[in-house]
Amino acid sequence: MILVDSNLCKGCDICIITCPKNVFAKSENVNKKNVYVPYAANEEACTKCGLCELSCPDQAVYVDHGVK
Repeated sequence: MILVDSNLCKGCDICIITCPKNVFAKSENVNKKNVYVPYAANEEACTKCGLCELSCPDQAVYVDHGVK
């Protein structure tokens, strides 16, 4: 599961740019900051590499790595 916290996201699109599997797409809806928040449009392609989490300057992206 990949979550983007719309309250934290500022719409920089770094997660879209850094994802090697093109998992993210820009939403058609704006958040309360009036930005288009990315979402996991192609989540099945995700390899859980974590680049999106690591590159997000606002810690708005969460990838469930399945570790318990």
